[in-house]
Amino acid sequence: MKIDLPKVDKIANLTEFKYYFYPLVLNLAKQIIEKEREKALLNLEYKDEQGIIEAIKSEYEIYKNLELKPLINATGVVIHTNLGRSVINEELLKRAQKTIASYSNLEYDLKTGKRGSRYNYTAKLCSMLFDCEDALIVNNNASAVFLVLNTFAKNSEVIVSRGELVEIGGSFRIPEVMASSGAILHEVGTTNRTNLSDYEKAINENTKMLMKVHQSNFNIQGFSQNVSAVEISNLAKKCGLISYYDLGSAYVNELPYSLSSHEPPLKKVLESAVNLVSFSGDKLFGSVQCGLILGKKELINELKKNQLLRMLRVDKITLSILNETLKAYINKEFNLIQTTHQIYKDIDELTDMANLVKANVAAPSKVVKTKTFIGGGTLPCREYPSIALAFLENPIELEQKFREKRVIGRIENDKFMLDFRSIMDKDLQNLIKICNEIFREQP
Repeated sequence: MKIDLPKVDKIANLTEFKYYFYPLVLNLAKQIIEKEREKALLNLEYKDEQGIIEAIKSEYEIYKNLELKPLINATGVVIHTNLGRSVINEELLKRAQKTIASYSNLEYDLKTGKRGSRYNYTAKLCSMLFDCEDALIVNNNASAVFLVLNTFAKNSEVIVSRGELVEIGGSFRIPEVMASSGAILHEVGTTNRTNLSDYEKAINENTKMLMKVHQSNFNIQGFSQNVSAVEISNLAKKCGLISYYDLGSAYVNELPYSLSSHEPPLKKVLESAVNLVSFSGDKLFGSVQCGLILGKKELINELKKNQLLRMLRVDKITLSILNETLKAYINKEFNLIQTTHQIYKDIDELTDMANLVKANVAAPSKVVKTKTFIGGGTLPCREYPSIALAFLENPIELEQKFREKRVIGRIENDKFMLDFRSIMDKDLQNLIKICNEIFREQP
């Protein structure tokens, strides 16, 4: 039986694939034609040339949807974990690009001509901004927690309040991380109430650390009590133990809309004199993904000696962007911190943005007041005001159409909404264009 299948090269070089990524088209053509050949050899019905072309296009779209792409965040959630958390301002990227796109003195001492440390400059910037003795950067805060526990409390006890045994996204649980690090968890208190005396009673000859974990993604209200960082620090110092605060998220300046009242400011945490503090770089701090560990120089030096640091260290791209973020804070260029810039926008500015889009889009819509959350596992119970453009018809259909155009909004009160709290100024004209494309397609 004659098998009539096209050649791979012929299919891959068709003009309709001219603007496709050729290596991917070639690979898909090989796979699909081979699959159809196997069908033919079994006397089963197989695709003709046009069917193969359509199959390649279909598979190509699946692959392309997996590719990282820019999109417009219209959810209102500024630190949206699924959408990449903090956005890096283009000016900071431009500044960092000079180092990223060149060879650099990442681990080279220009003064001595010998090997240097990748951490020294960033640590100096951290000391300037945070007034800390020293700092170390790892690839995220989970790494920071693991490294601290493994370095100082392997096979020893770490005392933690039961109300602080948190789980964050991706099933990252403090008890399990602690077990993996080799540290032994010693729980004290209850879910809703822990006193300083609970820590005092739990301390024994095998205790190495008192750890406080910020309840960043949940909140306990009502009949509750916890022990402050100052109390933890003082007790640890009195007993010759290490005090460590896993802050999770941290911010430098005061937050607007009274948000600061429910989130401990980094300055206050550092003033508590805990030995070590760690937090994520890409949450409220508004930089690249990393874990910042701040604290006593002798403890940071011990962390640097841990062989695990080789696995957890950051590269020149992360350090370059983080350095520019730190310098922007030090120079008070707060407008270059995109995350806090979005959070700080006032309602009048958001209203102007919404009215601009509404005026340029021919669709039944209404500018409405709404509320949103910060996101990123921070301030879970604290809503703050925003402005949205609510479209008055077909919410489910519109959500899908906008998503296909890489605009992610939300449905609220049976209306599809674009929330301007998270929409960046640079995206406005593109958003107007996409809106008009979608509503021109509407029947």
